[in-house]
Amino acid sequence: MGVLLEKYHFKTGSLLDGLPKKDFRALKTHMERRELKKGKTLYKEGSYPSGAYILRKGKIKIYQTNKEGNEQIVYIYKKGELIGYRPIISGQVHPVSAVTLENCVLSFIPRNKFLEVLSTSLDLSNRLLINLAHEFTVWTNSLSVFGLYPVRERLALSLLILNDKYKRQENQLAPAIIDLSRDDLARYVGTAKETLVRMLQNFKQRKIIKIEGRKKIIVLNTKELKKITNLY
Repeated sequence: MGVLLEKYHFKTGSLLDGLPKKDFRALKTHMERRELKKGKTLYKEGSYPSGAYILRKGKIKIYQTNKEGNEQIVYIYKKGELIGYRPIISGQVHPVSAVTLENCVLSFIPRNKFLEVLSTSLDLSNRLLINLAHEFTVWTNSLSVFGLYPVRERLALSLLILNDKYKRQENQLAPAIIDLSRDDLARYVGTAKETLVRMLQNFKQRKIIKIEGRKKIIVLNTKELKKITNLY
């Protein structure tokens, strides 16, 4: 992952790596395996958190809904990341909804057990504090780009971010296949579906991307996408 892309990724995937054995055991003892099919809701915006989740397989989108009922996808989680812990710590409701983009397997940690371990583990507390600071930076960077930059630049950056998220962990050299519906990609970029489709066709004609079927995208030229973003 490049230095620029790190500014748009959370780091919860390594949050529990290297945690003291007694703390990790305390969490693992209370973990529950859960499986959700594609399109299922993990939690809804405005609901109180029942626990935190570690994503073991699949991808999950989190989004906010405006008064008109339109969705804005604010982040896409991939395998290994910790989901839904922030409102547990703050004692607030979920500020976003979470829905599966693929069939998913998760480890669920009940809220009271998560807080119990957090209250006794200085190591976990420090990690979460550092992680929260990083996530604030991620939100700030995302708001700056997706709120101020033109759609073309936002699409280029989105494709670079998604290209990294959809890489196969078992084969990092293989081309990533971005398997995301046009509706969801438009919600992620923050534009109308029609505008998105036109720009994707332009990128395709310029051989920046390859489109397979109705929704799969393969990035062919990351250097050109980086130039388009005007961020490098």
